[in-house]
Amino acid sequence: MRRRTRRFLLKLVVVLVVVGAAGGLAAWYYIFREVPTHFADAEENFKYGSLGNEQTDGIPYWVWLVLPRVFPEKLPGLGGYASLGLVWEEGRELPVGFSKKRIGFDRVALNCAFCHAASWRAAPGDKPSIVAAGPSHQFDPQSYVRFLYACASDPRFNADILMAEIDRVYKLSAVERALYRYVLIPQTKEALLKQKAQFAFMDSRPDWGRGRIDPFNPIKFGILQQKSDGTIGNSDMVPVWNMKARAGMALHWDGLNTSFDEVVLSSAIGDGATRKYIERDNLRRMQEWMAAVPPPKYPFTVDGALAASGGEVYARDCASCHQPGGARTGKLIPVAEVGTDRHRFDMWTPAAADAYNNYGGGYWGFKHFQKGDGYVAVPLDGVWLRAPFLHNGSVPSLAALLEPPERRPTLFWRGYDVFDPAPVGFVSAGPDAERLGTRFDTAVPGNSNAGHLWGTALAPEEKRALVEYLKTL
Repeated sequence: MRRRTRRFLLKLVVVLVVVGAAGGLAAWYYIFREVPTHFADAEENFKYGSLGNEQTDGIPYWVWLVLPRVFPEKLPGLGGYASLGLVWEEGRELPVGFSKKRIGFDRVALNCAFCHAASWRAAPGDKPSIVAAGPSHQFDPQSYVRFLYACASDPRFNADILMAEIDRVYKLSAVERALYRYVLIPQTKEALLKQKAQFAFMDSRPDWGRGRIDPFNPIKFGILQQKSDGTIGNSDMVPVWNMKARAGMALHWDGLNTSFDEVVLSSAIGDGATRKYIERDNLRRMQEWMAAVPPPKYPFTVDGALAASGGEVYARDCASCHQPGGARTGKLIPVAEVGTDRHRFDMWTPAAADAYNNYGGGYWGFKHFQKGDGYVAVPLDGVWLRAPFLHNGSVPSLAALLEPPERRPTLFWRGYDVFDPAPVGFVSAGPDAERLGTRFDTAVPGNSNAGHLWGTALAPEEKRALVEYLKTL
């Protein structure tokens, strides 16, 4: 009996070891196995490459795919995610600004192009032209996250309904079905509801609208654990082309950092990348691309003679602040002098700067976060595609910016991507702009169109010439 018992126990141990190993292998394969992604083309990598945030902030691909099918009423219009202003290239399974990576299962997360890919058309019936590294003026990031939160808050966000919709487009294996039903769908719902609570501060502040984001209050209150202070950080999306020309300049609208390395790394952290999973090599590759990619050339006809005349006006009145090498280019202009809305400036605090420099116990090596004393005088390369203007996107065109604040539009619509060459800006009024854009009211806190009086006293013919010249930058 003893020998038989020993044999039985030995067999049992062997079986348990084999079963345990098989279970561990299955868990690794379906939950933890990481499959690297690679894009040979640097621009494709910028548009679709990974930051390393899929593990912590990624949404299971098939859940992400079917949400607009299950909850279309929670989107602003027809077209699924495209109704939010996301740009989608033909033949791609994801919009620009999203990565897909397999870590056990396919996960979808955000990347740099989420905020830095512009779309424009010459006429309503045209196919959109997509400019990677441009400001995503047409996209509404707040409505995107609110859509996810609204879905997770709906009782229909459950395994029965989502699995039925997934079955319409893809047949999961038996193991994948069990994983989605019992683990991924419940955990995704829980994670989105938790994030909804973390982002509840948005509900007490003005909406961002298309082409704008509050990029640092979520970091202040979440990553840096700063006390909620009621500040408004709403600001316009920025281009990230030709960054080599900005070496040594203050970066972000308020110059809160002067190191491009730190800006890229901290932006990835803000998008959910962590110390364990951050894709440093891929970030470096994206950074090198942003440093070298040129600004887009103005795509319409330019009056050469008028532009030459405007170049003289620019050299006299604008170059010192906006021409590379100018005395004030890339430097901070005090808020009292520039006169623009100060909410974005007040949002970033000395305490937040200190906390970021010490984030992770110094592991990240941050040391260039600072609290400045104004807004940055930015270079104007590719300025034609950067409308609306000012740090909060409160002026729809260059022509309007050269008017005194009392004559600038006080109500317009942002996010419609049809370009108007005359004033140099996007169409911001009319039924199409109202249907596809978001309403912008300059009376709302954080939306003031005051300030930047430079150029407003020019003669009308000088203004026309200056606008024509700015098209060439």
